[in-house]
Amino acid sequence: MPRSVNHVASRARRKKIIKLAKGFYGRGKNVWTVAKNKIEKGLQYAYRDRKVKKRDFRSLWIQRINAAARQEGMSYSVFMGKVHAKGIELNRKVLADLAMNNPEAFKAVTASIK
Repeated sequence: MPRSVNHVASRARRKKIIKLAKGFYGRGKNVWTVAKNKIEKGLQYAYRDRKVKKRDFRSLWIQRINAAARQEGMSYSVFMGKVHAKGIELNRKVLADLAMNNPEAFKAVTASIK
């Protein structure tokens, strides 16, 4: 009796990986074993970097707030301490946006906490 192999499913599985590898360099785009390894590694990086992205943005917001606060004559830690003490419910994302795009509003915030 001949061996039964499900070529439809295995080809579909390989096609799915090769489709994900579109745009890769060299053999990574069309050789099954290389493409499979590159896709697996790429998905690991994607999972990890979705977490890292949040850290990077928070760090950027802190740098922007620090720069704007120092122009007003106080450090980041002093500024954030006074913001929390006054009960101002603005998070770092909003404060950084004010510091970059609306300096007058940021000055109003610093004036209210001084």
